[in-house]
Amino acid sequence: MKLILDVHCHTLASGHAYSTIEEMASQAKKIDFELIAITEHGPKMPGGPELIYFRNLRVVPEKIHGVEVLVGAEVNIMDYDGGLDMPEEVLKDLDVVIASLHQPCVKPGSVEDNTNALINVMKLPYIHILGHTGNPSYPIDINRLTRAAKEYNVLIEINNSSLAPGSFRVGSWENCYNILKACRDEGVRVVVGSDAHISKDLGNFSSALKLIEDLQVTEELIMNTCPIKFKNFLKEKA
Repeated sequence: MKLILDVHCHTLASGHAYSTIEEMASQAKKIDFELIAITEHGPKMPGGPELIYFRNLRVVPEKIHGVEVLVGAEVNIMDYDGGLDMPEEVLKDLDVVIASLHQPCVKPGSVEDNTNALINVMKLPYIHILGHTGNPSYPIDINRLTRAAKEYNVLIEINNSSLAPGSFRVGSWENCYNILKACRDEGVRVVVGSDAHISKDLGNFSSALKLIEDLQVTEELIMNTCPIKFKNFLKEKA
């Protein structure tokens, strides 16, 4: 299976990443990727950009080095009710919005708490993807989550960074395996994200691809195989 787009990438603006937008696009061109999304951390992440950064993303060219560049955010879930650290008036103007649980922003809760937080977020407008749901720090009810993702038409991310050797999300492999299996069985669409914080990691899907191959997930459910397929999904959510 050939994957040709990466929609979870961070640049210097996120505060703990180390490449520019142009360097990310240059790397994408080098590996023959056709589309990337720049999804900086929301403002409540330590070191994250202020809201004015996201309001001004319209200045980013639609293509850099021949690579289509979408602009977005990885917003922080702030509570179990699904509160976010960015307002709808900003999110509505972004191309791609990932919502994720991060420990600097919300304390890990019970399985019910964590699952409710993610499901409540999916009910909100302008949310396209749930980020790194296999994080063992936030145990979840996988069946409830996947059913809700299908109901609310939100993509579940398989986060390659979580699976990589040395990841600080130790224990993610089994969780991601079980999440991907449930998505396969329920017909829930998924997207693979590198979660790159430096350009060389953009498009690095090696561990996630191993899961996809082991579980024999069909190309139909993987949104990274065609830019048109991914952009059609975004239109569904508009």
